[in-house]
Amino acid sequence: MAEYILYLWQLEDMLRALEFSPERIYTTLVDPREDLEQEQKQTLFLWYMDLVNLLRTEGKEKAGHLEHTLHLIADLNDLHLHLLRAPVGREQGYDKVYEALAPELPKLKAAIAGESDMAAAELSDMEVCFRALYSVMLCRLRGTALPEEGPAAEKKVAATERYITDVLEVVSPVVARLAAIHGAAERGDIDLYKDMA
Repeated sequence: MAEYILYLWQLEDMLRALEFSPERIYTTLVDPREDLEQEQKQTLFLWYMDLVNLLRTEGKEKAGHLEHTLHLIADLNDLHLHLLRAPVGREQGYDKVYEALAPELPKLKAAIAGESDMAAAELSDMEVCFRALYSVMLCRLRGTALPEEGPAAEKKVAATERYITDVLEVVSPVVARLAAIHGAAERGDIDLYKDMA
């Protein structure tokens, strides 16, 4: 589920970059797909256009994420909070993985809230995690090379690389473990309410 959310966020940005133009979407995202038959390409193109329509309907032409992904993150946050209270969280080792992230969350919330119009208190733990992971993904896609040279540029590159490493070390394990527990619970492999009083 985590990869799906991040993929959709990236796709939202790609569709915006293509200015929601059906022609540009088709020539950039669909036509190059040699692994698809023509009928499959048409289905993919229609799916992209459905996403465009959703972004427009939700008023997110310039920025923001689809309500669908935000609901998924809210569900994951509910599971996260449950695992912090329930015996199954300890049994599954979630509490141990979360220990490294817990002291870093206030700093991440403040940094992410500073980049948006939201107050840090409005951000759930999992929304912060996904926003941090997405920003890391964008940093990697853009690369850390800067057009300018010199000590200031090198400092900025080093700070970006340090941020990427820090986020990946504390956020990735939590999101990965949470997603694994979510999947196991959906398959019926884990009883989330076992031993609850």
